[in-house]
Amino acid sequence: MTLFVNCCPRNGSRTKMLADKLLMKLGEYTEICPGKDGLLPLHRERLERRNELIGRGEYSDPVFDYAKQFAAADTIVIAAPFWDLSFPSELKIYIENIYVTGIVSRYGSDGRPEGLCRADTLYYVTTAGGPYDGRYSFDYIKDMAENYFGIGRAVLIKAEMLDIEGNDPEIILAECAEQYHLD
Repeated sequence: MTLFVNCCPRNGSRTKMLADKLLMKLGEYTEICPGKDGLLPLHRERLERRNELIGRGEYSDPVFDYAKQFAAADTIVIAAPFWDLSFPSELKIYIENIYVTGIVSRYGSDGRPEGLCRADTLYYVTTAGGPYDGRYSFDYIKDMAENYFGIGRAVLIKAEMLDIEGNDPEIILAECAEQYHLD
């Protein structure tokens, strides 16, 4: 099963357009939209309740459904535009909700996290109006995927410089799709 984490809040999102091309190649998928699905940040009460459940090993509560879905996926596609040198906040909220010790990771005998996710590849699809700098977006997701979730490979698919005067965003998107073999 491919899991599509759609963090593209705008209608007509260029990031979503690229992700759709990838998803057509990958086949059947399940889509979640953290912003539209009402996923909430872990404020104090929610965090305390979740930690109590984890402490008791009670993972049947619906609060863990997103984490279980993420851990069970064979392939993961995250679509998130490059906003303010990072990604939309709904992706961070999603990550804090899925990062559950005992579902997506566990601590090894040396105290380091060991990933429990089934996926072998995570695709991160993004677009940027100017130059793309992945330090606070893809690099973060790649590190989480490979070092905490146990996903062997994180792949960046990006189109950048879309809003620079004189550039044609349609041509850039088409070149990106060709570069990553999305057509």
